[in-house]
Amino acid sequence: MAAAILLAAMASYGINDLPAHRDSELAAATPSLIDNALAKHSDPSPAPADSLRAGLLPVRLTEDRLKQARPLMGQAEARLIEVYQLIGQARHRQALAQVEALVRDHPNFQLAQLVHGDLLSLQARPVRRLGDVPDTQAMAASKQLATLREESSRRLRALTERPPEGSVPSQFLHLSAQNRHAIAVDASRSRLYLFENLNATQPSEHAGGAPRLKLLGDFYISVGLSGIEKSIEGDKRTPIGVYFITSTLNPDKLPDLYGVGALPINYPNPLDVQRGKTGSGIWLHGTPSEQFARAPLASDGCVVLSNPDLERVLATVRIRTTPVVIAPELQWVEPAALSSERDQFESALEAWRSARSGGDLAGLKGFYSGRFSTQGRDLAQWWPRVESELRSSGARELQLKDVSMLRWRDQNDTMVVTFGEVAAGQTRGVTKRQYWTREHDRWTIFFEGSI
Repeated sequence: MAAAILLAAMASYGINDLPAHRDSELAAATPSLIDNALAKHSDPSPAPADSLRAGLLPVRLTEDRLKQARPLMGQAEARLIEVYQLIGQARHRQALAQVEALVRDHPNFQLAQLVHGDLLSLQARPVRRLGDVPDTQAMAASKQLATLREESSRRLRALTERPPEGSVPSQFLHLSAQNRHAIAVDASRSRLYLFENLNATQPSEHAGGAPRLKLLGDFYISVGLSGIEKSIEGDKRTPIGVYFITSTLNPDKLPDLYGVGALPINYPNPLDVQRGKTGSGIWLHGTPSEQFARAPLASDGCVVLSNPDLERVLATVRIRTTPVVIAPELQWVEPAALSSERDQFESALEAWRSARSGGDLAGLKGFYSGRFSTQGRDLAQWWPRVESELRSSGARELQLKDVSMLRWRDQNDTMVVTFGEVAAGQTRGVTKRQYWTREHDRWTIFFEGSI
């Protein structure tokens, strides 16, 4: 019975090429289901260096903790974690009853099927690891089992290494009232975080420029089969950077592969284009009907959620105004820690606004990088249009409204800033997006366009 459950789960996991031998070293290095649950339920050991570096805190897998996390997680995942908790408490009968109900409700949840099989086996013999079924075919599928074990480990890790209350990903320097929600993806933890921007929905005179984000959802995700840092078409990698949701796609017009819908993002963004990156069709989307979730590394480059989790995202976010940060590893910080970075950039942005308001062509041009490019035009080709606009309008006071600032740091330091440019005395203007970079210790613009 347990063997059949195991093999059915592996087959539906989307991996059909069973290896001819057991990868014993990989299997031995993988923590068992029971060990994982017990370790996570007990007092946490000192936090791993990578979680401390990321600003995360170790927490216990307690009933109170699960109660707090349940509204954030996918419903099926929360039920699975509760099963793990019961296993950690050696309450195996209750765990079996709950996982049986879970697989009845979600028969395509492969990881839950494996846990179900293990708990059935536990009635007759010790179970040492997730998918610990003495079946020769199953033992030959060690790589597939290792993938499911990795999914299990990442789901547990996301619940036991948590961002401190009120902390935010470091990329979100400031979000405007137009950014009612935001998304951040941590590829290292297979996790997508959905936020509400409280500065937009619950304005506060004491907030200043500090981001105030409320965590609405915390979901398991899959990324590209070859990992992250997409660079060329067809490399099966997920891009990293700052993006925006551009549209929503009707599931009735999509193949079953994409589940209940899709949210395309603007890859390649202007920074990607500057770096010569290629490719298209990067979406947040759901899973095919025969699967509940996919392996941590499984897509052609998209970010993939379970269908129930994607439905929550679809019902929440707005197109064009929702930023999506995809990072190798998110860094969580207190909002106040971003004030110095925000103030420094605001000084540069204000100087740009002042030069443009005053019609200072020479001063304004100094803000643009030599590698500026927009819509295939370099600075020399684009600048005559700016000169014409300023000579036509003359000096006039401009206001920047609904400014958002997102910072991306890798080998370069980039700021993605979006704002409404409105002339004094007018109520409407144009929405612009600029990409700034640090060159010779000063901020310069390498892309500017209207939205």
